[in-house]
Amino acid sequence: MTNSRARETTEAIERLYISMRHLFYRGFFKPAGVSGESIRSLLKTINPEIYGTMNVPNKLELDGLMYVLDRLPEGIEECAFIHLTSDEGFDKGSFEPIVPKKRRRNCYRIDEHQMNIEVLLGRSEIYDILTHLTFLFIEADKIRNLAFIQDENWKPTRAFKIIEEVVKGEKKFSRKEKEVALIHLSSLIGRTFDETLRAYNTFGDDDNPDRLFKIIYNLGRVSLEDAKQSREREIHFSAILKERVGHHYFGEKWAHKVKEVLFENNLHMRPLHIISANMHSVKNMLYANDALKKKDHKEVDYKLYGEISDKKELRDKVSKYALDQGLIYIDDKSGSNIDVQIIDLSKTDLKNTPFSQTKYSGDDVIMVFDYAFGEQAFEVMDELLRPFEHKGEVYMMKVKSVSIMGKAGILTGEKGDIMIPTSHIFEGTADNYPFENALKLDDFKDDELKAFEGTMITVLGTSLQNRDILSYFMNTSWKAIGLEMEGAHYQKAIQVASKIRHHIAPDLFVCYAYYASDNPLETGSTLSSGGLGLTGVKPTYLITLKILEKILQSGKKEISAKK
Repeated sequence: MTNSRARETTEAIERLYISMRHLFYRGFFKPAGVSGESIRSLLKTINPEIYGTMNVPNKLELDGLMYVLDRLPEGIEECAFIHLTSDEGFDKGSFEPIVPKKRRRNCYRIDEHQMNIEVLLGRSEIYDILTHLTFLFIEADKIRNLAFIQDENWKPTRAFKIIEEVVKGEKKFSRKEKEVALIHLSSLIGRTFDETLRAYNTFGDDDNPDRLFKIIYNLGRVSLEDAKQSREREIHFSAILKERVGHHYFGEKWAHKVKEVLFENNLHMRPLHIISANMHSVKNMLYANDALKKKDHKEVDYKLYGEISDKKELRDKVSKYALDQGLIYIDDKSGSNIDVQIIDLSKTDLKNTPFSQTKYSGDDVIMVFDYAFGEQAFEVMDELLRPFEHKGEVYMMKVKSVSIMGKAGILTGEKGDIMIPTSHIFEGTADNYPFENALKLDDFKDDELKAFEGTMITVLGTSLQNRDILSYFMNTSWKAIGLEMEGAHYQKAIQVASKIRHHIAPDLFVCYAYYASDNPLETGSTLSSGGLGLTGVKPTYLITLKILEKILQSGKKEISAKK
């Protein structure tokens, strides 16, 4: 049964992406139209774990709603018209950018009914947004069907009238009256009072305490307008966006800027170690002890890194010290949303770091760049590894290693555990990328954290996975240990550059490691249940430690990419 459901899910995911790509090139679609209903039907067939009770018609999915709204612009629930655009100069006007809480993208409220969302990260971002919007439309129509009597007049229920009263704010509610309103809200959305109260506190803040009421009201209102055909919802894709997607428009600009900075600082012919990771762990490991005057801290101080993560003044001190010591920071302006740090190891004092015993001697350069998103990983890595042309001369990048560190969903362990991939399997295709990982299971012997080694699945979207397909990947001969969105794309770019196009030397070594941000098979541990917080500090820095050890050791002896 599970294998049958896994096949059904795989087919639905493939059809969903084909449908989304078709609609993208068509240029628009209506969520309540034939195309929109087709996408909804496929998403309901998949029934992703992250969207919980989406398929239950009389119960609103609150955790999934919070997850989606954290990744979409504030106010989108009020808009019937959503335009996906490229970087088309909206910032030159008087529009204030709206940046979602959990996604680095600029959005603009054009008028009362329209929201524009800038898409700069390629197809994966388009699929991500459309999946979230489809879930939002399903929940909106659910609210409409629960809040209005379905006759020709669509008469609102008593509960919806009370919600509308709270939203309009014409009357000041006492605490007891607000609790009565929450009881009506909980009845409407099919949740217990306790669940609704918890969601009310989670969604709201001091500036907007009644945000949950407003979201429910506006989702239902806009859906009703569509049902009555007084204002039909539409999603548009701009001509400029269609023109740019798939052509490395932003990735090329990003990579060119990085190479320019390397050239300007006379670092372009040095041995180069590329790390895709966060913007803090490498910097903190190399500079934090001296920056914060922590002497003789030769061991890894996870508590200190947790404090830095928690306190802005400490982060600012470390950043200032690192820049004073020669770290070069590139604040990305290309549109790729990927900042870069460049560290010259010949100028870096390792005495007061966890690497004081390494006895490194070399002139290697470390380049750390921020996380890419899905297919964008191929774009930026492919462009970065290309030869650099300057004043008629062509320079080959002297890439010595590529390391990928990131968050991933784990199938065999718990939040905070570590995954060491031996291959990446690209979901929905016949593409697979086995490789020799310079990081091994033996590198991660720790009393507190567990580490797992094996196949990782590079998925088309983390928000599309359900229990059946994940169990299939884990329990069959695939023996997958986790899922993420960038690994196969990175490895494809590395193999193309090193083995086919010969842009870089073929004997580089690669390090891949992920820490578990969620376990999508475990109730209460999916991405919609919240982030890791400080629990993620130890695995993040342990992986960083091991990657830097491999890099520094390569200054003494060659780490072969072969067994």
